[in-house]
Amino acid sequence: MTDLTVSVGDGVAVLTLNSPQRRNAYTGEMGALLNAAYRDCDDDDEVRVIVVTGAGDAFCAGADFSASASAFASTTDSFTASPTDPAAFELRTPVVAAVNGHAIGIGLTIALQADIRIMATDAKYAVAQSRRGVIGDCMSHWTLPHLAGGTVAADLLLTGRTFDGAEALAMGIATRTVPAAEVLDEAMSVARDIAINVAPMSAALSKRLLWDTMTNGYRPRQVARLETEAHRRVMGSADAREGVAAFLERRSPRWTASVSREWEVLPDLGS
Repeated sequence: MTDLTVSVGDGVAVLTLNSPQRRNAYTGEMGALLNAAYRDCDDDDEVRVIVVTGAGDAFCAGADFSASASAFASTTDSFTASPTDPAAFELRTPVVAAVNGHAIGIGLTIALQADIRIMATDAKYAVAQSRRGVIGDCMSHWTLPHLAGGTVAADLLLTGRTFDGAEALAMGIATRTVPAAEVLDEAMSVARDIAINVAPMSAALSKRLLWDTMTNGYRPRQVARLETEAHRRVMGSADAREGVAAFLERRSPRWTASVSREWEVLPDLGS
């Protein structure tokens, strides 16, 4: 058994947190495996979308407290509150979190880094770290206010309270919610649609511009400059011609651009 399993098919990599007997409680080993899988998938042109989910009936119940000593009992110079490296939003590949059950603490803050979150309506969620004597991690003090606003972020980070999928949707944390048994199927449907119908370079450029805009606080005219820069990279390309041809011929497109070989970062315009 490994704390993370990886399967790849039809352009979609499914990364499964795989410790169902502990409700996929987060460990350092699980985190290292997730980091490695993120990097490997992002460098593989056969992977066009990443889906992250949990084995069994939970996504991730938070930090693993099964050891004799508390996970928060001590710290070292090498400690980091952001063990997800790279974060999902730092990848070029779109990431869909299939939050199939309870996501507490780091279980939720990892999911907050995804581009799209399909969440179980009847599961429980919390950024509960403040109730354990620590604070929210995985850049949640940035992801939460950017995704759901400062009012929601203050509520969840300062109270550590529990909420369900319906409230997650209302707050803007969930992209959509479905019954737990349908979460992975729904996430896979979204992922396969992207993998087939969205040009990989277009997805990579759009994702980077979206998150860079949030990170750097770009103003509208700065975004316009970067959109123009991104368009100049793809307009007239084989995939731009193929996208139009496939639409007119009513067939699935056959994308040929290689993100791993052709990628160039967008310029940093500053804030």
